[in-house]
Amino acid sequence: MDLELRHLKIVRAVAEAGSVTKAATRLGLAQPSLTAQLKRIERALGGPLFERDRNGARPTPLGEMVLSRARVLLPAVRELQEDAVRFANNSDPEDIPGYRLGATHGPILGGLVERLTAAHPVTPVTTRTSWSARELTSMVTSGRIDFALIGTCGDSPPPKADAMSWSTVGTDPVFVLLAEDHPLAGESELELSRLAGECWAVAPGDGCFADCFAGACARAGFVPMPIYETDVTTCLHLVGVRKAVALCQATFQLTAGLVMMPLAGAPLRWRHLLGWHADSIAARAAPSVVHYARAAHADAVRRSRRYADWLVANPPFSTLP
Repeated sequence: MDLELRHLKIVRAVAEAGSVTKAATRLGLAQPSLTAQLKRIERALGGPLFERDRNGARPTPLGEMVLSRARVLLPAVRELQEDAVRFANNSDPEDIPGYRLGATHGPILGGLVERLTAAHPVTPVTTRTSWSARELTSMVTSGRIDFALIGTCGDSPPPKADAMSWSTVGTDPVFVLLAEDHPLAGESELELSRLAGECWAVAPGDGCFADCFAGACARAGFVPMPIYETDVTTCLHLVGVRKAVALCQATFQLTAGLVMMPLAGAPLRWRHLLGWHADSIAARAAPSVVHYARAAHADAVRRSRRYADWLVANPPFSTLP
C-alpha cells in the first residue's frame, strides 16, 4: 500500500484523540473500519505506531517519528492548496507565486530586486548567487529558481539546456583595472598589446578568461602571462599593489587606488542574459522581468562615469540588445 496524506491524517487524529475510538468519532468513521485502516498503515510503515490498551493509544518511537513528519507535511500541503486556489483565481496573468532569482556576479541583480519588490510588494523575492552560469541554468531547469542572470563573452552561447529561453539584457565592453600609480593609468584608452608583460588576476567563473580572451591576446600578438585565479577581494589587492591587472565589466564601481581603462576597439564584450524555463509558470512574467533587468542595467551604465564618457566617444557601440 502506498502511503497517502489521508493516512497521515488518521495517525495524527489517533495521537491527538488518545484512542482509536475517539479518533473514529472525530473522523466520522466506524471504529472497526478505522482500526483496520490503522493496521494497514502500520504494515506499510514497517511496525506498530501506537501501543493500545484499555487506557487508550500512545505513540511508539516509530509512531513519534511518523507524527513529527506528519506535523510538518500536513500544514505544508494545506498551505499549498490555499496558495494554489489564490493563484488560480488571480486576475493578473503576469502574477506568479514568487520571484526566485539566481545570478553570477554583475551589476544587474540589485536593481532588479529593487524594481520587483517595488512593483510586487507582497510577492516574495529571493536570490541565489553562483560563479557558474551552468549551475544556475541547471537550477532553472530543475525548478529550484525561476530566473538566471548570467553573462557570456562576446557572442558565446549560454549553457545548453532543454526548454530554456534567453533574452539579452545588455552588452558592455570589457575594460581593464590598473593601480592608479601604474605607468599606463594616465592613458585615455589602451591597446591590449601594451599589457603583454602583465600578470592577470581573475575571479572564478565563466568569464572572459577562456577562448575569447586567448583569441584577443593572440590577435594582439602575445600569449598572456600567468593568471591568478582567486576571490574578488584578492584580485583587487593584487591590482592595487601592481602584481597584476584584471579585466572588469565597464559598469564596475571603482574602489580607492584603482583606475578603469577602456581597451581600444573593444576587443572583448560581455553580454548579460536573463534565462527562464519556457514551460514554467515563471515564463508568464518573463517580459516584465526582462524589462526591469534592462532598466537596472541602464542605471548601472549611467553610474559609471568612465563608461558613460566612453560611450559618448564611441557612438557605434550600443549597450542595447
